[in-house]
Amino acid sequence: MSSKVEQLHQQLKERILVLDGGMGTMIQGYRLSEQDFRGERFADWPCDLKGNNDLLVLSKPEVIREIHDAYFEAGADIIETNTFNSTTIAMADYQMESLSAEINFAAAKLARASADAGRPARRKNRAMSRACLARPTAPPLSRLM
Repeated sequence: MSSKVEQLHQQLKERILVLDGGMGTMIQGYRLSEQDFRGERFADWPCDLKGNNDLLVLSKPEVIREIHDAYFEAGADIIETNTFNSTTIAMADYQMESLSAEINFAAAKLARASADAGRPARRKNRAMSRACLARPTAPPLSRLM
């Protein structure tokens, strides 16, 4: 077992760890437009992108970083990457299957940067405080209807 996993297990024995909250709910608070989701890189993309929250790690990374930072400031010990729908299957809704790996990598970098930031006393605990949860690979219901 890696030292980070051992560190996590030890912390779980000592106290309750707090996980972040809903990323989608926090993103909604920004009231982002279609243009915000597109950014410069995807300005001419052939389909609507608003609602593709995972894409924001590429088009509006500062928003995702602010949300991660806010959860840590609120006391979260563990944050999840912004990759709820970053599978090739889910990205097909936006014709972005080929971007799945890039989105996942960018999301992990943003979460890692947020975990490493902040007060030195908290940075020690944040060394392992990130999570990337695998999501189901079934197509979204919107594609089945």
